[in-house]
Amino acid sequence: MEIPNDLLYTIEHEWVRLKDNRATIGISDFAQSQLGDVVFVELPAEGTELTKENTFGVVESVKTVSDVYVPVTGKVVAINKDLESQPDLVNSDPYGKGWMIEIEVSDSSPGEGLLKAEQYAEQCKNQE
Repeated sequence: MEIPNDLLYTIEHEWVRLKDNRATIGISDFAQSQLGDVVFVELPAEGTELTKENTFGVVESVKTVSDVYVPVTGKVVAINKDLESQPDLVNSDPYGKGWMIEIEVSDSSPGEGLLKAEQYAEQCKNQE
């Protein structure tokens, strides 16, 4: 299981890459492995205002349907349109081509309450 050190994580298994006032968000390697083969990803429209810890989308796999939660508050400035025709990118490259949305962050301290890689690895270990 891959857990990059340069990302932050939620207890619901989303990852976030913070750079300046932007946050790129997706689901973790652990999450995609638990879901199985992803067959559909529903994402919000660009311009949508999102509030931290609310749902922003849905991931459907051969096993289940799962909500995806936003780890920061802000406005959607980009969505990964490739997931419309290739939802399996979430499985094959969750931290790269499988990213889901990019947000212009409006939180004053966006990393607050998120887990560092070591903390997230421990949580995953406890859930296996």
